[in-house]
This record gives sequence, C-alpha cells and structure tokens, in this order.
Amino acid sequence: MQSMDAELLKRCFIAGANNLERNKEYINELNVFPVPDGDTGTNMTMTIQSAAKAVAAIEEPDMASVCKAISSGSLRGARGNSGVILSQLLRGFCRVVMEQEAIDTAVLAQAFVKASETAYKAVMKPKEGTILTVAREMADRMKELAPQKEDVRELLGEVVAWGDEALARTPEQLPVLKEAGVVDSGGQGLMTALKGALAVLEGRETGEALLSAGESAGAVSERAVSGKLSTDDIRFGYCTEFIVNLAKPLSEEELSGFKAFLESIGDSIVCVADEDMVKVHVHTNHPGQAFEKGLTYGSLSRMKVDNMREEHEEKLIKDASKIAAMEKLRGDSQTAAEKPARQPHKETAFIAVCAGAGLAEIFRGLGADYVIEGGQTMNPSTEDLLEAIEMVNADHVFILPNNKNIILAAEQAAGIQEGTKLYVIPTKTIPQGITALINYTEGSSPEKNAEAMKESLASVRSGEVTYAVRNTSVEGREIREGDIMGIGDSGILAVGPILNETTLEMLKKMTAEDSELITVYRGEDVEEADAEALCSDIRSAFPQCEVELQDGGQPVYYYILSVE
Repeated sequence: MQSMDAELLKRCFIAGANNLERNKEYINELNVFPVPDGDTGTNMTMTIQSAAKAVAAIEEPDMASVCKAISSGSLRGARGNSGVILSQLLRGFCRVVMEQEAIDTAVLAQAFVKASETAYKAVMKPKEGTILTVAREMADRMKELAPQKEDVRELLGEVVAWGDEALARTPEQLPVLKEAGVVDSGGQGLMTALKGALAVLEGRETGEALLSAGESAGAVSERAVSGKLSTDDIRFGYCTEFIVNLAKPLSEEELSGFKAFLESIGDSIVCVADEDMVKVHVHTNHPGQAFEKGLTYGSLSRMKVDNMREEHEEKLIKDASKIAAMEKLRGDSQTAAEKPARQPHKETAFIAVCAGAGLAEIFRGLGADYVIEGGQTMNPSTEDLLEAIEMVNADHVFILPNNKNIILAAEQAAGIQEGTKLYVIPTKTIPQGITALINYTEGSSPEKNAEAMKESLASVRSGEVTYAVRNTSVEGREIREGDIMGIGDSGILAVGPILNETTLEMLKKMTAEDSELITVYRGEDVEEADAEALCSDIRSAFPQCEVELQDGGQPVYYYILSVE
C-alpha cells in the first residue's frame, strides 16, 4: 500500500473514532485521582465524534473536504484538556495532508511531525509523560523510518507499536502515574484511535459511521432500559487487575515475555514494572491464566476481576445519560423558539461555567450574563463557549472556566472568535471564579480588570470533597474504594471513612492564622440538615472564622469549600 486516498482516510478516521467510542470507559478509569469524574475517554470521544459526524456526511470525499471536516469539527467540538490537545493534533495533521492528492510515507511523516508541533504549541507548559510525549515520540519514529519505507500500512504499524512502548514509559516520566499504577489516559486515547485507523489498513475494520453520529442519546437510552443492548462487541469479558510483588527484578526479556503472554490471552493491556512490583491490567476471558502467569514472578495482591458483560448495560445507560445531558446543555433538544434569545448589545459581559442550580444562581447574582451548565463530568466544548459568546453580544467578554479542564477549550475559543475581545481568567475552581467576579471593578479598563481578577485568585483556597471509586495510591496515600477524599488546590489533603471528619481534616490544612471566612457550598446529594451540622462543627473547630453555607446543588462533590 504505497498511498492512501481521501476515501481511505475517511474510513480510517471514522474507524479510529469508533474504537475510541468502544474503549472510552476504560480510558476514563485511567484517571490518576480515583474520583467519580474521570472523563478523558468521554472528552476525547465527544471531540472526535464532532468531526466524525461531518466526515461521515461527505458523499464524494476529496482530501481537502475530509481534512476540513476533521479539523473544523474537532476544533469546535473539543472538550477538556485531552480533547483540545487531540483537536490540535488533528489540526496539525490536516494542515499537511489537505494539500496532497494522496498520502504516501513521506507525507504521513510530515503530517505526524506537524501534528506534534501544533499540539505542543497549544499547551503553555507541556508536561512529558502525557499524550504530547506519545505523539512526539511517534512523530520522531515516523520521521526516522519513512525514508526507508514505501508501504504506508507497514510504516503506520511499526509506529503504532512504537507508540505503545512510549505509552508504557509514561509512568517513568510522571511519578504520579507510576504511583497510581496507570499509563497516561490521554496517550491511551490517542493510541486507541490510531489502532482503529490501522485496523482499516489491515482489513480488520469496515470503518462504518459511529452509532452516535446518526442515533440520538435518547434512542440509546431507550434501547438500554428495554434490555435490547448487545454484548457481542465485547470480545474479552473480564477486566482483570492485579499487582505482582516480585521475588526478584524482571529482566527486559522477562517483562517482554510477560507482556506477550498477556497479549495472547486478551487486550487493553497495561503492564508497568519497577524493581519490586508489576502493575497489570488486561481484558481477558481467562483471568485465572493471567493470575497463574503472574505467580511465576512473585506473590499477587490487589486482585480484582469485573465481568464487563454484566456491567455493559449499566455503563451504556450511564453514558447515554451523560450524552443526553451534554445535548441538553448545547440545546440540541430544544426548538429554536425555546433557545435563549441573543442579549441586547453591551460593552462588557461575563460567562461562567458551573454545574448545579445553586451555583448558577450565585454567579448570576454576582453579575454573570451567561452561565454554561457544565464542569466535572460535563466539560463544555469550544463550540458551547462560542455560542455563549455570541449570545452575550458584548464588545468585551470575560470567561470564567472554573475548572482546570476547561481552560484550554476557553483559550481555543478565544483564538477562533472574531470581533469580540475575550479575556480568559484561568479559574480552576468555583471559589476562584466567585472571587474573580467579585474583584471586577466598574470603570476600570478591561485589561486592568483582567489583571486584577487574575491576581485575586491567590487570595482564596479551594477544597472539594468527594469519594474514591477504586483502590489506589496517590501522593503517598493508600486510598480504598468508597473512602471520602478532601482535595485542595495542590492535591489530596485528607482521606477517611467519615464525611464530616475528613472535611474538617482538609480544612485544617486549608486555613491559616489570618483566615477570616469559610464558605461551604452544599452538593445535590447532601441534606440541608447535614450541611448545617457540618457548619456547626466548623465553627467550633475554627472560632476565628465566619462560616457561611450556600446551596450549590453541584453533582459529584458533596461539598465545595473556600477559605479567605
């Protein structure tokens, strides 16, 4: 196969999107923090779906039309940091390819290099051991091999294998990954999409359009509750995880042999080793064989086997609900008459992102002109932000992402938008967003206000209280499934079995001698009486501070707290 034409590129791209769709829950579970909001797989899937819908609609593809659909669709549909980076990888790739009649090995190498360069430029402080590293190492490998190869299929196959090795090395580059026993989730998502594309070249995938590209989330949900979901696409039925406590360090040859054995009995393999242990994850029909092989190297611990076929319906229902929620946020289910009207023109407007009716009302009360209902588990896309900017109809627009995973999408919207001056205030938490909005001064210039709002973020400390969804080790802490976790601006501050006790322990590390105000935002799963009891405990523990209780209504987090 000396080259790829536009029709083959179309099929490869849709197959890559299909493969990401099928594996998104596994990618979600690679989140380092064991919180119930791991959404890398969902964000990358919804990003690529946005482009896949446009690509699938092209009846007579040429390289320019396919590349335009991929680039524009992914750019506007990008959600979360992983989705934005994926969109930039695709954008860089398309810049090279769209000017070609066909893709040979030389063009493919140039496109991979451009993809990596474009993605690195989009991130202000790139970290190694992430999706960026995996993309760069594949680009370097492709650039090295391309002059020696004429077969596109062979070249991509070797580079994908190299990418798997690069992904397996990410825990050595980011200690937090190694401690948690996972590889980088964004890198896993990238490899998953590329393997779907490679399957087309190797004749193992038809490249048919995504189900969700032509079927609504409501239809998926209706099928789910009526018991008509199929598990035929689950080739290996048991998600198997364990740790091998090594009797002696494994040699490279032994580790390669272990990985080869796992590949012979399953897929979705993570096998990460250091001197005294090996972390293993494999989807297989024979968990016992994986355990037996592990025992040849040492003793086993943290063994876990989940029947994925039994969980299949529950996951699809959950995902259908998530997609339906996102469609609701976008207004896809509303008629044109029901959609909010464009606001009268004004000089300055504010857009805030948050999840929870109470938080939305707080932001509106502080002057937010438009609230995008989103945040954890539901990151708004670049397109959502662009629509909000259009709605507020102002010369100067301040955007408060209020979540570190939304900042890149907001900055990407700022790069696309024309005619409006945008100021992205890099708020990573709800308390930071509230503080920034409070520090806006009428009469001061937009530039001075933007600077003052950014500086104000240092005056507030944020905390979030949620629960662990799996056993793991993070930042030196052993965490068990169901534990309560208090997470601060710099990481996990407290872990324990009791909600109020863990929250108070977190606050001890958030407060200082000059702290004056503690604000508690109650989540949707907390009764008001329970929140009042917590505030009473806080007043007793921190008598120097005023304590306020607000109804936030946020999902995922029992409490969001701020200390000023």
